[in-house]
Amino acid sequence: MRPLLFTLLTLALPAGGQSLILEGEVPPAGEDAFFELPFEVPEGVAELTVRHSDLSNANILDWGLYDPAGFRGWGGGNTEPIVLSEVAASRSYLPGPIRAGTWQVVVGRARIVEHPARYRVEITFSDTQQLPPSPPRRPYVPVPPLETGARWYAGDFHVHSRESGDAHPTLDAIATFAASRGLDFVEVSDHNTVSHVGLLPELQVRHPGLLLLPGVEFTTYGGHANGIGAHTHVDHRFTRGGGTMREVAEAFAAQGALLSINHPALDLADMCIGCSWTWSLEGAEVAAVELGTGAYSRGGFLFQERAIAFWDALLDEGRRVAGIGGSDDHKGGVNHDWHQSPIGSPTTLVWAEALSHEAILEGVRRGRTVVKLEGPDDPMIDLVAHIEGAAEPARLGDTVHGPARLSAIITGGGGHQVRWVRNGRPEAPLRIDADPFELARTVEPPSDPALEHRYRLEVLVDDTVRTITSHLYVASALPDPPTDDLPTGCSCNGSDGVPVFSAMAFAGLWGLARRRRRTG
Repeated sequence: MRPLLFTLLTLALPAGGQSLILEGEVPPAGEDAFFELPFEVPEGVAELTVRHSDLSNANILDWGLYDPAGFRGWGGGNTEPIVLSEVAASRSYLPGPIRAGTWQVVVGRARIVEHPARYRVEITFSDTQQLPPSPPRRPYVPVPPLETGARWYAGDFHVHSRESGDAHPTLDAIATFAASRGLDFVEVSDHNTVSHVGLLPELQVRHPGLLLLPGVEFTTYGGHANGIGAHTHVDHRFTRGGGTMREVAEAFAAQGALLSINHPALDLADMCIGCSWTWSLEGAEVAAVELGTGAYSRGGFLFQERAIAFWDALLDEGRRVAGIGGSDDHKGGVNHDWHQSPIGSPTTLVWAEALSHEAILEGVRRGRTVVKLEGPDDPMIDLVAHIEGAAEPARLGDTVHGPARLSAIITGGGGHQVRWVRNGRPEAPLRIDADPFELARTVEPPSDPALEHRYRLEVLVDDTVRTITSHLYVASALPDPPTDDLPTGCSCNGSDGVPVFSAMAFAGLWGLARRRRRTG
């Protein structure tokens, strides 16, 4: 615990409650972007109010709150007071017991340009509740599939509700607008809070045709990530005690969520604090990268090209990473400025076995995605691989062994261009002169059995990528499993009569083939 976090502590007893005032200078940052202001909550408090200010037009501080049991919310740049009671909470925060004991106001140094930087926090305890009860929250449990059957399901993986401090729409407004664009699912990914998650079960009842996925935009000053499917808080102050993105990815995986990197190249300085990615991903399991983000996808904006390059760099490392897109909508689809886009722009198509939480996440996990960078009306690409003797074609995210015929059907692309991208290197584009347009090629595996090639397709509109697929992977043919019998007298056969040594050797070769990730 840092000493002297505040330089002034006053205690007042106004009518109706007790107040604390914490006021002082922001301590030096060092390697930590956060500091805490601890305070004691007495017994018998029915409602707690926290008013906070950075006392500056130039500096920016972010705000959150923890009680003795843990996380109670993160408002970030919210300017309104934090209000909590057993049954009510202001946006971005969680209702619940007002426990006696040590609480903490958590403060983030978002931007400090004016020195000395100061803060002022006023905390009021009341024995009566003033804030009206919040809508009832229930633990999130995935609903049964809204639809069964394998097909391309359309959705948006990056949408904010009013539970994000910088956003305005209600959850109902989000669901209504998403359905109006023909989407099948939407992920609500509010900044560093799960205050929206408990509201999703009732929202799902009111909007039975649209799958509502929980999530969080894991927002740090060194990059933003997406916890797709997350329903439990993960602390964005992860570097404390030497934490890494590996631990972050594991915390999301432990709740069945996927880690994706949002707008990795969106470097807008103080216009979007921490939006471009700077953290090391060593050892972290990354499921996806956001290739298109809202208005920054339009016209091949530099940020989109750099996001695709970031994705290709991860793929070059041997990672299996899907491409996805998200609108980053903060206004429920209406009244957007030049730098914002409505829900569904971009749209991500996921090949899934059903319209369900589990199936959509599994589709992303397996790399079965196509991104329409400007919206649902963009061209569509259905790319598969055919292998001799296989009953069904391989789909995006699969590895095929040996020579294969790649084929695609492109719809809505007439008059535009399409190009193959092999191992991150684009080939010469071809004109799309029919709708639907069929495209095929035969590919050979790399000669080195330790390597594999990856292929994707891109539709270009006015020389700019408009639709982009994830990848098919081509590797050397697997060796046939040995079938010779072992010497007489060796009791090495398994229960099915297959020699155990041979089975183990084949499993080892299969595992080696499965681990091939480098490209030639």
